This record gives sequence, C-alpha cells and structure tokens, in this order.
Amino acid sequence: MARIDLDVNGKLHTIDVDADMPLLYALRNELSLNNPHFGCGLAQCGACTVHVDGQAVRSCMTPVSAVGNSKVVTLAGLGTPEKPHPVQKAFVEEQVPQCGYCLNGWIMTAAAFLERTKKPSDAQIREALSGLKCRCGTHMGILRAVKRAATMMG
Repeated sequence: MARIDLDVNGKLHTIDVDADMPLLYALRNELSLNNPHFGCGLAQCGACTVHVDGQAVRSCMTPVSAVGNSKVVTLAGLGTPEKPHPVQKAFVEEQVPQCGYCLNGWIMTAAAFLERTKKPSDAQIREALSGLKCRCGTHMGILRAVKRAATMMG
C-alpha cells in the first residue's frame, strides 16, 4: 500500500492504495466519483478519459502513482450546470446524449483538443476523436457539437 496525494477537480485527497491501482479505480472507488466510466479496461474506448495537467488520459490504464503532483480534472470538474464548459454546452445544444455512457470520453477528449487547437478543420476533429467509441451511433451529432464548441472557444 502507498499513501498517494491526488489533486482532483481542485481538491486535495490523500488515499492509501496499491501504487499500481488504475487511476480510474482510485477516482471511482476511493473518491466516489461517478465518472469517468469503466468501459473496456484496455484504453480503447475512451469512457474513462480524464485530464491530467490538461492532457486527455485514459485513466483505466494509468497507475495512480504515475499521476504524482499533477492536476486531475474529471467531467464533474470541467464545468458546472450553471456554467458548463463550451463542449458540455455544445453537446446539450446539439442534443447529442442518448444513453450517455460514452460522453465522458468524447467531452473530455474534445475539451483537451480544443484547448490546444483553435479553429480546427473537420479532419482534425475526426483525428482527435479517433479511437473513441459510441454504440448509440451519435457520431454525427458529436462532430457537430465539437465544431460548435470550437466556435465558442475562439
């Protein structure tokens, strides 16, 4: 067991866990955060995506000990119902959600991408989101929402 300090959504937490525990399990089981989600457990679907120092990271394959002093942001820390992040707002405006299980990955990946890529092309958006999975088939709505968010962000 290791004592690990985590800065999650602007709050410092100390947990005693196996250092090799996936960050996803620490967030869900130790900190009781209900997203990110467990999807595939192999970093292939994206449902577990969080930001670590602004980068989109698949938390199911990231050992909690690898996070160190980094700032972790989950979907709950990205925005609030009163002041949603532009990507969250665009997903609502484009009426993207169906089952919603995968949205954590799409929103977190898109938000990190749009922070570093202003005015992306459709091809750049598709490339940034490649590897994410949505079984409901809302891909076209997702692309519209990310394009809308890009215009909101600059």
